[in-house]
Amino acid sequence: MNDHVHPHDGDVLEAEVGSRRPDFDEERLARREAALRDVVKFGDPVLKSQALPVTRFDDELRREIARMGELMEASIGIGLAANQVGRLRSLLVYRLDDEGPIQALVNPMIEWASADSEWFEEGCLSLPQVYVDVERPIHVRVRAQDAEGAVLVIEASGLEARVIQHEMDHLDGVLILDRAPRDQRREAMRALRELDLA
Repeated sequence: MNDHVHPHDGDVLEAEVGSRRPDFDEERLARREAALRDVVKFGDPVLKSQALPVTRFDDELRREIARMGELMEASIGIGLAANQVGRLRSLLVYRLDDEGPIQALVNPMIEWASADSEWFEEGCLSLPQVYVDVERPIHVRVRAQDAEGAVLVIEASGLEARVIQHEMDHLDGVLILDRAPRDQRREAMRALRELDLA
């Protein structure tokens, strides 16, 4: 919603997109452009594929988590799923602000979601220049594992809940376009065609 990106400018969630933020210096934006070249874009079949469970909790996994965290940060994103770096592994990282730690969720599953939901505009690093409204539950409880394999249970609300759900959608091969209203989906597809991505 691929950031340090709280709702702003008309409450746009850019969990994975920072391009609407005018307050980054040229060096940071150049680093972002370089990092985005490592993010899989719309049209790649990996984005529509189901991630596989992680079964080995080893140094390779920890290196992958660190690399994804660095890429997310350089891309000015607040969330990134393994599919977006071409890996079909049930793994996501997120961080809601510059001061907080990068959180990794391995094999996440939603145990409970609230009946209360809300619409919010989201963007995605894998869908450049696309912003669509997505309805999601406001509160979720997620069971996952950390980099060592220990069980995590996260009770998330608001922005955190939305970011986690956005990234978990990626792990299921679901994009924000799949959840957008039909008219916005059509407009987004036009924008992606102009970028030669559709």
